[in-house]
Amino acid sequence: MKSILVILTVSIIASTSAIGAGVLPKTPSPKGAKAYIISPKDGDTVKSPVRVLFGLAGMGVAPAGVDIPDTGHHHLIIDLDELPSVDVPLPATENVVHFGKGQTEAEIELFPGKHTLQLVLGDKIHLPHSPPVISKKITITVKNSGAQ
Repeated sequence: MKSILVILTVSIIASTSAIGAGVLPKTPSPKGAKAYIISPKDGDTVKSPVRVLFGLAGMGVAPAGVDIPDTGHHHLIIDLDELPSVDVPLPATENVVHFGKGQTEAEIELFPGKHTLQLVLGDKIHLPHSPPVISKKITITVKNSGAQ
């Protein structure tokens, strides 16, 4: 039993070191794979909640934890000037929203004003592919949902 604990401890330390060093094995993306936002369009003025439709060409969608070649799941990046690192699994924050069940659309609540949206595809462990599959960043304006 003691040897199993030692092996597990060493394995956990090695995994943590690999994550910290950015040496996790990358899942390859097919040549020409492309993520894009179908709707809203860049420059649109919309009301909240905003219905966002995700697009993906050259790959399939699979939930997190599922290891099928040439698939991944979407992460919606909201209002970030710079993307999170593509060398470690994407964090789950209010600005990095995970769609690990394989969703291809979402309704998101946004305050009135200008917002940016961008998609990053992640593999079974939320790690961006190599090369990363990232959409163009779009800018939308959210107006008050009340009468104007």
